[in-house]
Amino acid sequence: MIHVILFVLSLAAFGCLALAMERHQRDVLRCVLSAHAVQQLRAVGWALLMFSAVFAMRALGVGSGLAALSGHTSVAAGVVVLAMVAHGRLNR
Repeated sequence: MIHVILFVLSLAAFGCLALAMERHQRDVLRCVLSAHAVQQLRAVGWALLMFSAVFAMRALGVGSGLAALSGHTSVAAGVVVLAMVAHGRLNR
């Protein structure tokens, strides 16, 4: 269950960080968000990554937790990238 939580936290974090970029805002939301909204998305994304790091280290130990987090963040980032590519191709 810990790994599912880590993956979901990482996926949400990278989703927020992706939507903080103007290009992805135009592609997905079809508008550009305000500077305040972008700042909030970045803050939430980084906070989720930091929370997931602390959660992983507390649940699995420092070494195993960071190793697991590294894998989950890599897969989550890949999923977000593939979702952005798929969204772009489906909405041409």
